[in-house]
Amino acid sequence: MSSSEMRMVTTDAELREIVKEPHAVIWDKDIARIDEHARTIIAHSPFVLLATSNTDGTCDVSPRGDPAGSVLVLDDHRLVLADRPGNHRLDSFRNMLLNPHAGLLFIVPGMNETLRVNGRASLVADAPFFDDLVVKGKRPQLAVLIEVEELYMHCAKAFLRSSLWKPETWPDRKSLPTLGQIAKDQMNLKDVPVAAIDEGLALDARTNQY
Repeated sequence: MSSSEMRMVTTDAELREIVKEPHAVIWDKDIARIDEHARTIIAHSPFVLLATSNTDGTCDVSPRGDPAGSVLVLDDHRLVLADRPGNHRLDSFRNMLLNPHAGLLFIVPGMNETLRVNGRASLVADAPFFDDLVVKGKRPQLAVLIEVEELYMHCAKAFLRSSLWKPETWPDRKSLPTLGQIAKDQMNLKDVPVAAIDEGLALDARTNQY
């Protein structure tokens, strides 16, 4: 299908011809602060998605995982995420240095609703609260400080439609390629066996978490 065959939406007016304005309560649900309910969800969330963008509009979404309760709430307007060992690309952090706007999506296993947080992100190399970010004896080298500008709950529809928490809907893992196979094909690693790549990746995942 060519672009000439598509009906493109290019203005806000065209968009609102298709999707009507929401009820005022939908706009009003943004409380722009971390209340007791948000604190509870953050405390029970072991997984959060961190969205950032560069000044040229290049976007990145990075998964962040830690034991539930690892994200610190400093006060009603600030929270902190520890950085853990990764691939050293630092896509999120390099974006933040140029464009501090960031979005977070907190997910709690078994809960269909999610918590959305948008705000300004800063990188912190050390602070007294780093002692509270220690996991398995490892102190992080960096942390992300988020100053909350928007905070609201997102409804359950996406999770209900996807049946995300229903194991009976999950695909057989054997029907999907391993990360080693994907890496071999995408990076054209002709002379490296898939098994060797998978073994190396599994070892790194087990031993380089913190």
